[in-house]
Amino acid sequence: MLNEIIAIYAITDDLLKAIGHKEDCRRAMNDAEIITTAITAAMFFNGNHSKACSYMKDHRLIWNMLEKSRFNRRLHSVSMLINDLFHQLGTILKEISDSTEYLLDSFPVPICDNIRIFNVKLIKSEEYRGYIASKKRYFYGVRVQLLTTKNGIPVEFVFMPGSASDVRALNALPLNLPLGSEVYGDSAYTDYTVEDDLEQTSQIYLKVMRKKNSKRQDPPWNQYIKQHTRHYIETVFSEITSDFPKSIHACTLAGFLLKLQAFILAFTLQKAFI
Repeated sequence: MLNEIIAIYAITDDLLKAIGHKEDCRRAMNDAEIITTAITAAMFFNGNHSKACSYMKDHRLIWNMLEKSRFNRRLHSVSMLINDLFHQLGTILKEISDSTEYLLDSFPVPICDNIRIFNVKLIKSEEYRGYIASKKRYFYGVRVQLLTTKNGIPVEFVFMPGSASDVRALNALPLNLPLGSEVYGDSAYTDYTVEDDLEQTSQIYLKVMRKKNSKRQDPPWNQYIKQHTRHYIETVFSEITSDFPKSIHACTLAGFLLKLQAFILAFTLQKAFI
């Protein structure tokens, strides 16, 4: 565990230097230590920041550990920086990947159960009420759109309200991929205009499963390749969500999304480097 935490700090610090990040030298804790503690909480303590802070302090990994409230304020102040770090890491993973095949899908993260919707205080919007077709049930929360390499390493993600369609999320993803990349997704991403635009402007080929009434039917062998290739992303989702606690504790929507960011970044580091 100590070796993993040291590796997380080294990678985080190197990424911050690579993007030219600068901060006040008078700070008791630098941003690399703040982000490392948040990732450690996601990786080993189910997102519990208090336990992670106590562990880092007790094992003398961070001498000047901030108190809980100050740590949370500092963590919220670097939320955009964490997002930048992930996309910088994603760019590196795309460059070193030996495959141009990528997997695209989404998974829901409930803020609360349906029965508690009227008491939830984080958000008050019907837009966050979505439907899980595989479980035939509704949920109240966000939907994570995740783009991974063929080996299941996340390289891009975006948070959408629970009711947002996959096609809408597809337009929100940057899809900053090498020329000739192939993106495999299920039939929910069917949008012929987007397919044609990606192919013509970026030479990115969107390989989605075709519906029975689709105007662009695939031959059987092509359909088999799509099904076989994208099947692995379901395993990726189960691996990511296995580290989630039964309920993610947060006082604000921004804090909830920040913890989700940390879980995804922790999984990416663990899968790619640790």
